[in-house]
Amino acid sequence: MMKAYIFPGQGAQFPGMGKDLYEQSEQAKDLFEKANEVLGFRITDVMFNGTEDDLKQTNVTQPAIFLHSVILAKVMSDFHPEMVAGHSLGEFSALVAAGALSFEDGLRLVAARANAMQKACDIQPGTMAAVLALDDFTVEDICQQVSDVVVPANYNCPGQLVISGSVAGVDAACEKMLAAGAKRAMKLNVGGAFHSPLMEAARVELEAAIVNTEINEPVCPIYQNIDAKPHTSVDEIKKNLIAQLTGPVRWTQTVEQMLRDGATLFTEVGPGKVLQGLVKKVNKEVPTAAAVLG
Repeated sequence: MMKAYIFPGQGAQFPGMGKDLYEQSEQAKDLFEKANEVLGFRITDVMFNGTEDDLKQTNVTQPAIFLHSVILAKVMSDFHPEMVAGHSLGEFSALVAAGALSFEDGLRLVAARANAMQKACDIQPGTMAAVLALDDFTVEDICQQVSDVVVPANYNCPGQLVISGSVAGVDAACEKMLAAGAKRAMKLNVGGAFHSPLMEAARVELEAAIVNTEINEPVCPIYQNIDAKPHTSVDEIKKNLIAQLTGPVRWTQTVEQMLRDGATLFTEVGPGKVLQGLVKKVNKEVPTAAAVLG
């Protein structure tokens, strides 16, 4: 068995997330309390007792998903990854789980990322849309035809690609996608144009934080979003993390590469089951599982 561990991104949050970990494991409880100290507010109160709307606040969402994923990985008795990957925000969870980042530094970077993205959204309003049942080449080609900013942002699985850019750019691209035969081209309820050039202000801000953070060689390769390739070099990991904010999440290509490199089981570590579903759409034969405590 070649074990691949995958870590979810924004959108996986749910009310009550992480409460079971906090109550069942002393180690988890200690880590959650440490997180409250690092962040300067009791994120556990929002995670365990907050509403869906409370959890949608950018400064809560990203650290909450990160904490759920990382703490679960740390308290699992059989967590021995041979390869890891994370979807967008999940890349930071994967780096901590694979020993490249300390828990505290990972959390600080995720909080800095969330704040930088929120500021970039305020500076440059934008949006995203999911395009279903069109091939990647057609989506890429249509994005290039539109004069306003719009780019492929998330290659989630075959036939599901998310585009990102200015409101005018995404609207124009959606019309063209439907005309080209897309089953759907629907705007997403997001606060900005993530993984697009409109995140440049956030990339610059996060670059300074990443450059000044100690990153070690991970215990196994991390397959990074920007190029879907395995990395262990600290310099390459840093460069790819910085590029991630304005570049696409190549999730389809990541899963395909992990399969080519021998992955035989994909275990999703964190809230939700979204990534297991995407893996199955890349290859329905490969086994997937949800990580469990113990």
